[in-house]
Amino acid sequence: MIRYILASASPRRRELLEQAGFAFEVIPARGEEQAVSTDPARMVEELSCHKAEEIAALAAKEPLQAGKDTIIIGSDTVVAADGEVLGKPLDRADAIAMITDLQGRSHQVYTGVTLIRLRADGSRDRRIFHECTDVEVYPMTEQEIAAYADTEEPYDKAGAYGIQGAFGVRYVRGIRGDYYNVVGLPVPRLCQELKAMLE
Repeated sequence: MIRYILASASPRRRELLEQAGFAFEVIPARGEEQAVSTDPARMVEELSCHKAEEIAALAAKEPLQAGKDTIIIGSDTVVAADGEVLGKPLDRADAIAMITDLQGRSHQVYTGVTLIRLRADGSRDRRIFHECTDVEVYPMTEQEIAAYADTEEPYDKAGAYGIQGAFGVRYVRGIRGDYYNVVGLPVPRLCQELKAMLE
């Protein structure tokens, strides 16, 4: 048996892991999210690593449960348009600016994942990867953008939108890549990486 820990407070990541059939604990990383790299792919890998390492340090201090190995899952997602990273909007004006920038064209969603395996014998492994999905958005009017910004949906999401919510249903024209990556966790790739880690 393996003990899994999700180092994230994201309800979307929690839901995706539950859908995939994982039994896991949630211990959110609390450290300040800062990355050295400005490249979106490297940035999400770096941030996911910070989260996973923070929780791994806590887990390593606990007695391993009945000889179980522990795997910590750290993840971070950003939206990038023309290479510029868009985080979570600060306020309504910021949300409007982000959606205005994304509408009518394609952008990229990057999710980085770090897996740290703490073995019962004290050794450890680490795997870091990222996925990138292209998302194309229909043109939107100023009124549509303002109406969307007046909902609660944009404010806890990178790029000010959730593909699984009203925005995705109404305005996402199509994607190229992993849908779950845009939600916040590339679950199929995660399962493959875990499989390789546990071999």
